Amino acid sequence: MARLFLTVLFACAALPAQADEHTVVVKAPAPEKGCVEVEVNGQRAQSMSCLNEKLLPNSNTMNRQPPTLSGAEAVMQRPSNQLGLYNRAALEHRMGNAFGKSVTPQRPPAPAPASPLLPAR
Repeated sequence: MARLFLTVLFACAALPAQADEHTVVVKAPAPEKGCVEVEVNGQRAQSMSCLNEKLLPNSNTMNRQPPTLSGAEAVMQRPSNQLGLYNRAALEHRMGNAFGKSVTPQRPPAPAPASPLLPAR
């Protein structure tokens, strides 16, 4: 039994070494410039790679600098809390656990007034 196990083990160990000798590497063909249309059941369809290439921006538009913003447009790009507008995160922080339950913000309970007759702790 041990002899059979060792024979199978050595045979399996030699398989990857033999596989490297017979490996054939096939290079992908160069992408074609034209688009291929296919007709299936009477409907024409272009290849997805061709459609994706058509959707890519031109190289000259990618290298172009974005236009400068005017003063009003620059103000509009600022965050809402800098403009004094509604900000959900700030409202949730201010309201605490009363957010969505009450219109009054959460406040800690008022401390009980100290009695002048009792000694301080």
